[in-house]
Amino acid sequence: MENENNQKTAIIIGAGPAGLTAAYKLLKETDIKPIILEESSYIGGIARTHEYHGNRMDLGGHRFFSKNAEVNALWQELMPLQGAASLDDKILGYEKALNPDGPDPEKADRVFLLRRRISRIYFLNKFFDYPISMKPETFRNMGFKRTVKSGFGYLGAMIVKKPENSLENFYINRFGRPLYEMFFEYYTENLWGRHPSEISADWGAQRVKGLSLWKAVWNIVGKPFTPKEKRETSLIEEYYYPKKGPGQLWEYLAADICKMGGQLYMNCKVTGINLEGGRIKSVKTASGDVFEADEFFSTMPVRDLVMGMGSAVPAEQMRIAKGLPYRDYQTVGMLVDKLKLENKTKFKTLTGDVPDCWIYIQDRDVKLGRLQIYNNWSPYLVADPEHSVWVGLEYFCNEGDKYWNMSDEEFIEFAKKELAQVGAIDSPADVRDAVRLKVKKAYPAYFDTYAEFDKLKDWLSAIPNLWCLGRNGQHRYNNMDHSMLTAVEAVRAVAAGSVDKTDVWGVNTEKEYHEAKNEKES
Repeated sequence: MENENNQKTAIIIGAGPAGLTAAYKLLKETDIKPIILEESSYIGGIARTHEYHGNRMDLGGHRFFSKNAEVNALWQELMPLQGAASLDDKILGYEKALNPDGPDPEKADRVFLLRRRISRIYFLNKFFDYPISMKPETFRNMGFKRTVKSGFGYLGAMIVKKPENSLENFYINRFGRPLYEMFFEYYTENLWGRHPSEISADWGAQRVKGLSLWKAVWNIVGKPFTPKEKRETSLIEEYYYPKKGPGQLWEYLAADICKMGGQLYMNCKVTGINLEGGRIKSVKTASGDVFEADEFFSTMPVRDLVMGMGSAVPAEQMRIAKGLPYRDYQTVGMLVDKLKLENKTKFKTLTGDVPDCWIYIQDRDVKLGRLQIYNNWSPYLVADPEHSVWVGLEYFCNEGDKYWNMSDEEFIEFAKKELAQVGAIDSPADVRDAVRLKVKKAYPAYFDTYAEFDKLKDWLSAIPNLWCLGRNGQHRYNNMDHSMLTAVEAVRAVAAGSVDKTDVWGVNTEKEYHEAKNEKES
């Protein structure tokens, strides 16, 4: 398809957070027309929302929180914060700092809710703070022997540092071996399908960053001697969340983009990229359509992007691309009357269940990685939030393995048994309804040829009209706001006539933990 009226155009591969942000910014800040090509039939990528029998699922859990003012401003531009209490807060009597001019979520749909962040670890059939804290409850739950062993292990790690040439050593240096073995080793191996000793420390630097047991100790011991504005206050306590799940915001944004003159093609898979004279000239889709453009923004997996260029790619870069690993994901939504997990917190819920958004499962006898409780993300995700609990059981796998290849019925029964095994329900018969969802290439992984990724990144960056964005587009475990920022930086460069990709690839390389905050940021 050729350009119309000689207007500059941009092909955007993928209608996830990065691709949609790029299209929106192009329309707002340039005269370039965006054309989005989305492989699937849904908007939002892994940040989509799936509805099943009136209940909605958030794949992976997506908090709308960012330290970046530009991203926060964009979110607020797209969706206003609630101005009245949500259903659960109204019934339970919770008061929050709301937007006095905002919509009432009981009457309007395009609205952000302000939600409480609670995420914990479930280990030894007990709840632990995430990340591990130095509260007395932590020591009581661990028991005397584990506490003493962990203390000596931590002191040893402070004296003798290991070379940070693996994720295992990264964790041990910050928490000591006993705590690493209790809270990190199995979960990480379950997530990635590889032992932490085989995974690059880059993943720890990406996701854990400044967190350490020493910081937890110092927050307690050093608080009287630390200026208030410099105190760390652990993780964020509140976040924004669309009334009907993250996909709701992206669906609204996609509709806005089309109203503004952008184009969106669904079920339109890019299978070929035509690289001529060092520039991308066009892309070809599975249906045989060819789209020419001036600029190309790719959020598709780097491996697929490079392989789609075929013989135009040097052998070394093709080898690296083909070897890039990914981890796939599946989740089972389950509807129950109530969970068996006892709520010992000070936070009430409509059904009396625990108030967690999600729970990290550390039981080595199950494959279950995380348990989401959708009621606590938003009561509007659940058809009957006062009398039922809608949960999501998250599993990490590889496309084609025995778990991936199970039929829906087999895998749902397997998941029901595991939910009972960890003590969340009495028996599989407690599940009233269930559905299974699968996502390919949900997580770009940090092993195999990833160690050589910079060679591939430099080659891709030298293509002047190609911009690699988002989690899969950069093969980096970005959060949603980071994915958006890669798009913001790319459009900024295009608008300035620059082909420098430094700022685009520089997103999410800071050393502070993404969800930690200081009191001055509160």
